Amino acid sequence: MSAVRPGRRRFLTGAAGLALAHRVPLAFGQEKKNTRLILLGTKGGPRVGGERSNPSNLLLINGVPYVVDCGAGTSRQLVAAGVPLNRLRYLFFTHLHSDHMLEYGPLVYNGWATGLRTRVDAYGPPPLKSATQAFWDYMKFDVETRIADEGRPDPRPLLVANELDAPGAVMQNEDVKVTSALVSHPPIARAYAYRFDTRDRSIVFSGDTTFAPSLVTLAKGADVLVHEILYPPGVDRLLAKVPNAATLRKHLIDSHTVPEDVGRVAAQAGVKTLVLSHFVPGDDPAVTDQMWTEGVRKHFDGTIVVGKDLLEI
Repeated sequence: MSAVRPGRRRFLTGAAGLALAHRVPLAFGQEKKNTRLILLGTKGGPRVGGERSNPSNLLLINGVPYVVDCGAGTSRQLVAAGVPLNRLRYLFFTHLHSDHMLEYGPLVYNGWATGLRTRVDAYGPPPLKSATQAFWDYMKFDVETRIADEGRPDPRPLLVANELDAPGAVMQNEDVKVTSALVSHPPIARAYAYRFDTRDRSIVFSGDTTFAPSLVTLAKGADVLVHEILYPPGVDRLLAKVPNAATLRKHLIDSHTVPEDVGRVAAQAGVKTLVLSHFVPGDDPAVTDQMWTEGVRKHFDGTIVVGKDLLEI
């Protein structure tokens, strides 16, 4: 594994963590292990700009891409991670807030524009099917023009939307078993966490949630838990700039996880490595890595990684 550059050491806590992560992943097809985890976008919420991209994660399992959430910038981040967009195969959505699925259709379209010819399966809660159809309706003029004018195949049959109507088994093939749990992200009733069990690693993504016992159960004994996090003092600074501060603050506090509760989840689940991501706020330079981890450390004494875009764990 590539060594962590000295300037990146502040992103990790604990001596063991220093050996777990590095930036600039290997090129596609040069996997160093069967299962690779790369954070594509680590900022929570729909706001764009700053150093972080919007929420998205990548698993490369025996060279096959599995993308979890598709916030704005996912296409660009996949290219930066060395993954050709025409190799898309599996997409997973924790829920359908815009910051988790705004680039769903465009990502598949960008894959098609660069030569995608194989089926792509998307998994997530309703209304994933109608959202998929709405995207193709929106792009109908362009797609049909390019089919006729450029000789491209029709991309619409390639994208298959699989709606999840209950937690539990999601999909399984010879490389991975994917299971889900309902988490608490009001007012959205169907918000999911996902667990990926492969031959060499078990990796869980919390999605957006408050403290959720169902997530503790799903993540029991996992090698890696990627968990969202909210830092209340930073939220208060953010809200000082917006007119709907009172309503937005209630939503953020009611539907996200404060550091102490992130630590409780990781400790109760007994995970080996906790990765902090989906930062709220995600673009406040005054919130340091130590601030993100201080509350977590009150309950979890394992390895903590403070996520950054394009960081591989």
